[in-house]
Amino acid sequence: MLLALVWANACMAAQDPLPSWNDGGTKQQIESFVTKVTKPGSPDFVEPAKRIAVFDNDGTLWTEQPIYFEFFFVLDQVKAQAPQHPEWKTTEPFKSALAGDMKGLAASGEKGAIELMAATHAGMSTEEFARRVNQWVSTARHPKTHRVFTEMVYQPMLELLHYLRENGFKTYIVSGGGQDFMRAWAEAVYGVPPEQVIGSEAELKYELRDGQPVLIKEANVALVDDHAGKPVGIERFIGRKPIFAFGNSDGDQQMLEWATSGDGARFAGLVHHTDAAREYAYDRKSPVGTLDKALDEATAKGWTVVDMKQDWKVIYPAEKQ
Repeated sequence: MLLALVWANACMAAQDPLPSWNDGGTKQQIESFVTKVTKPGSPDFVEPAKRIAVFDNDGTLWTEQPIYFEFFFVLDQVKAQAPQHPEWKTTEPFKSALAGDMKGLAASGEKGAIELMAATHAGMSTEEFARRVNQWVSTARHPKTHRVFTEMVYQPMLELLHYLRENGFKTYIVSGGGQDFMRAWAEAVYGVPPEQVIGSEAELKYELRDGQPVLIKEANVALVDDHAGKPVGIERFIGRKPIFAFGNSDGDQQMLEWATSGDGARFAGLVHHTDAAREYAYDRKSPVGTLDKALDEATAKGWTVVDMKQDWKVIYPAEKQ
């Protein structure tokens, strides 16, 4: 009898496509949507070619506090390149970056962040940039958890990505983060290949170096893939309107509006960071990952809101039982 019970429980666990999600309304909404758009004969059936799912990255697929992880990478690049730039010691935003002055960096705003990225990335080939990113993500560690950053992806969202792909969806990352930064490791971590990663990007230039063709990153920005830039990036790179979209902040609001504006069944989800013990708790007042207007719209339009504390059994893969 005991053996039969153990076997039954094991079979149930094997059949559960989202084992790290607690049973409840949120999980049911996701599974119900996937069932109705993939079941032949369903009035909401969507052919596989149109099953497009888009996900924000920072705060949706991995942690984004205390600052966006890519910014840690940029700061490390500033420090590594500082010996060749003595003028940075007295010039903002480099002075604050070298001193670890987060208030000073915050004061420089988006303009300062773009200046830092341009100074540390411009003139580099895409291959060299990818090598630097991969070296960094394999060694750099989060200041609070001391885990490498790629260990701070959300186990429930990894399961969701897999579940969608198993049901004929094509999964894309659509993020305000750097496109080349994410493309360097997204396939190994999320199972999302480079051609399905859309992010903010710099202009590229083709040239020959030592007789070899290379693409060189330039200082000029080609696309800021955030807020209203996300629907633009989706149209530019995918050419189809998604039927499933997940984000976590006001920066994702327009993407969710775009995905839910078409005919037929549509799904919009937000990850609400409510777990200060296992991760972080923040929303309307946070300078990173602000969730204010999008949360109000989610309530008004019936979007699915994931309560991290209530809906997720575990946060990170290392916590799996």
